[in-house]
Amino acid sequence: MTAPLDLAVVGNGTVGALIDTGGRIGWMCWPTLDGDPVFCALLDGSAPAGGFMDVALAGLRASTQRYRRNTAVVETELEAEDGARLRITDHVPRFPRFGRLFRPPMLIRRIAPLSGRPRISIRIRPRFGWGNEAPAPRLGSNHLRWHGTEEAIRLTTDAPIGFVAGETRFVLDRPLALVLTPDEPLAESPGHIAQAFEEETTANWHEWCRLLNVPFEWQEAVIRAAITLALCANDDTGGIVAALTTSVPEAPSSARNWDYRYCWLRDAAFTVQALNRLGATRTMENYCRYLIGAVLADGPAALRPVYPLVPNGPIEEREAPALAGFLGHGPVRIGNEAALQTQNDAFGSVVMAAEKMFFDARLPRPGDAALFRQLEPVGEAALAAALTPDAGIWEYRGRARVHTFSAAMCFAASDRLARIADRLGLVQEAARWRARANPLREEILRRAWNGSRFTESLDGTAAAGGGLDAALLLLPELGLVAPSDPRFVATVDAVARELCRDGLVLRYTEPDDFGAPRTAFLVCGFWLADALAATGRMQEARAQFERLLGLRNHVGLLSEDAEWESGQLWGNFPQTYSQVGLILSAMRLSRSWEEGFWRAW
Repeated sequence: MTAPLDLAVVGNGTVGALIDTGGRIGWMCWPTLDGDPVFCALLDGSAPAGGFMDVALAGLRASTQRYRRNTAVVETELEAEDGARLRITDHVPRFPRFGRLFRPPMLIRRIAPLSGRPRISIRIRPRFGWGNEAPAPRLGSNHLRWHGTEEAIRLTTDAPIGFVAGETRFVLDRPLALVLTPDEPLAESPGHIAQAFEEETTANWHEWCRLLNVPFEWQEAVIRAAITLALCANDDTGGIVAALTTSVPEAPSSARNWDYRYCWLRDAAFTVQALNRLGATRTMENYCRYLIGAVLADGPAALRPVYPLVPNGPIEEREAPALAGFLGHGPVRIGNEAALQTQNDAFGSVVMAAEKMFFDARLPRPGDAALFRQLEPVGEAALAAALTPDAGIWEYRGRARVHTFSAAMCFAASDRLARIADRLGLVQEAARWRARANPLREEILRRAWNGSRFTESLDGTAAAGGGLDAALLLLPELGLVAPSDPRFVATVDAVARELCRDGLVLRYTEPDDFGAPRTAFLVCGFWLADALAATGRMQEARAQFERLLGLRNHVGLLSEDAEWESGQLWGNFPQTYSQVGLILSAMRLSRSWEEGFWRAW
């Protein structure tokens, strides 16, 4: 049975498109990942009249969909009741050209008959202005153009242009190519460009995957997650979006509909960590340029938790009333108010993302003393903010507390600066940062412990923040506490007992601005698997991990949330946090290559 988020993704870091199992493209922002969705049917109710691109096969009986191995090229096969079959192949170009990475705003679709005489109509119904504008196509000799108030797109094709414009049914008796671009002419025939770009994009993804340092187990899942993360990383600016969509709700009719097409410093730091573990270092280098060159340009005092891909771009939150919402669950939001929040973990996120630049010998330009000096003011700001209230990792809109995770991230900023100084041989600086980090660590541990487990905020009681928070599972990774510490072991047990629902983990159970959570947050389940492994419970950890792997959709992708009863995915898609959790847990839980291969006896 097809689920609403049974979607495949094609992209290149500039644009990305979501394709359902029938080959319909129902989401694509243009001309950037955080732009206007020219295909927006995903967020326009259950039977949208437009905002999509598809191939309607007469007498459709069945469809299958898969990724071409180790690529972001999607193949969808449609079969009619009379046995006629066709294949739709979608990709977004991404390959080296003229000495740089070619990643244009472009979508290429090839349609080829496989058997019989498929009768099809090609339907292309873009929208502009967040669903407000439904332009009619303008015909050219071999192309169609759609003009909105601010953008225009062009389809160049070797299909009969009048049939495409009129959505006329015809017999597919030869391969066809459709190339969607900005309103600019193609230099060559669409068929030649489609074939050549597909071959080069396939080869580029194969080469990218060939260089990954994958675990012995779960390799296909890890590779698919890594490719998906790469599609969310913008090579132009270096920013990394949290997901490709906005307003897919965390739960039905919950109004927890947020725009994730922006760069959260916290999420991006985790993404960099995961890709770095796999050996894909370029994303980290690009992101550090984004951080140091743009985000920190105004100093740490102005640091925000989330930024557009172009850091000074618009991010003000508003609604798009012309769109009915995912399956009718509105509202559709543009922008994110979290950019106005105080989230003290942002300081630690900056330092921890940049930290790898100093320790990875593969980099042509590793971190140096100058970069360290740029990070020191971030550490100073972290120390000043560590024990002050904020909105926390879960971005509460109606309250502020001194959250344990935020305080721990502030500790991590100063602790990592001490480690970086050690690496650079800056003895006095290392001693100074360590002398400031250690007392903060002790105070956090003292005030977060309530006698039976760590709590989500400091000095917490049952009535005031004394509840559990799944982010507490990350405390050992931040260097705050050893995983063998009985206090952490007790906290892991409490999370498993109180936040776990059939192997899925809630962020918290305390009601927030929108009531009590009704779905589990998928990355928290991976955090629990890691915590179980770190505390010596490897078999439980592997079972937990396998449970989460079973939630992936038909092509191996995860959203943000899932219902624990049915396993149905909810939340923005594909969610970088979830792919990161999968990768890091697989790296930690997998048998080594030596155990699994060289010593397989």
